Amino acid sequence: MKVYLDNAATTSLDKEVLDEMLPYITEHYGNPSSIHSHGRKTRAAIESARKAVAKLLNASPSEIFFTSGGTEADNMAIRCSIEDVGIKHAITSKIEHHAVLHTLEALESKGIIKLSFVNVLADGQVDLNHLEELLKNNERSLVSLMHANNELGNLLPLKEVGELCKKYDALFHSDTVQTMGHYNIDLKNLHVHFITCAPHKFHGPKGVGMLYINGNVKINPLIYGGAQERNMRGGTENLYGIIGLAKALEFALRDVEKHQKHISLIKEYMIEQLKEAIPGVGFNGSLNNSLYTVLNVRFPKTENAEMLLFSLDIAGISASGGSACSSGTNKGSHVLQGIGASPDQPSVRFSFSKYTTKEEIDYTIEKLKELFKVKALKKQNS
Repeated sequence: MKVYLDNAATTSLDKEVLDEMLPYITEHYGNPSSIHSHGRKTRAAIESARKAVAKLLNASPSEIFFTSGGTEADNMAIRCSIEDVGIKHAITSKIEHHAVLHTLEALESKGIIKLSFVNVLADGQVDLNHLEELLKNNERSLVSLMHANNELGNLLPLKEVGELCKKYDALFHSDTVQTMGHYNIDLKNLHVHFITCAPHKFHGPKGVGMLYINGNVKINPLIYGGAQERNMRGGTENLYGIIGLAKALEFALRDVEKHQKHISLIKEYMIEQLKEAIPGVGFNGSLNNSLYTVLNVRFPKTENAEMLLFSLDIAGISASGGSACSSGTNKGSHVLQGIGASPDQPSVRFSFSKYTTKEEIDYTIEKLKELFKVKALKKQNS
């Protein structure tokens, strides 16, 4: 049996989305910058996608910019706001995605900004009292905090953080890559200046993304070239990727309540089954304020702990020890280090989608029971 439980890394492409993309791969191939009929048709398709995304997020089409993915969108928001708005101080947390952390650390190393890290509580929640202290005691800041942590699933109170940023005249960037398509986000009712999107997290294509830039913020391009994206991003547009992004978001939000209910039940079921099957199992992050698609499990230490992911893979189960963007490194998870999790206990991120079934969870639990034999646990506790 093959079981895919790594949907926070990427999801399968929805057939409905593929069907919408195919004509723009095979038939409508004109360059959107061309003025002839082939180009005008694809230009119209891109602008239609932009309007659709804007409507779904309650934003203006002029605030929606298409990129190559979430990483570029994060870089554009951070680098361009710091350079063009004159920000000298930035606030983030040590458990952000590397697209944010490494960008801010690079800017700090060049002496462009002063960088502050807001405290993170043991359950992975951002300390909002400390955030207010940092905002109060520093010059105008850029706050960059993700809506949901990609490893723990912890949710940031976007509205509350936005109000703090408004109070202290700070710019607010939130990486919403993990939550876009899984929650209804109403940008007219949030004080946020930048949010990002990568549709491969909600059954859309890879290699395309989106950046929302609040209309009150004026920045220059990160990538120079042609006049694409209203002079905000040079380069021929990823036509079929943009079509796929808009359709994936439309389809995801069309059935969002149904998907939330199904996936939440799957997650709760796995928590119950793990508690019953594996003595000493625990969970990283908050289970009470968490993204419903992500579960980070802390397993008891055994002599084969470092082989856990490999053993699951051999059993046909795909899961993750952390962010897929950091796979291949042996530094361990910076997120788990950031919340003080024990390095001696193996942790696995299981992440679910609308296609995940209880049968797949049952199979996974059985394989985990085989890997964590009661005899080995008794020996450890004796």
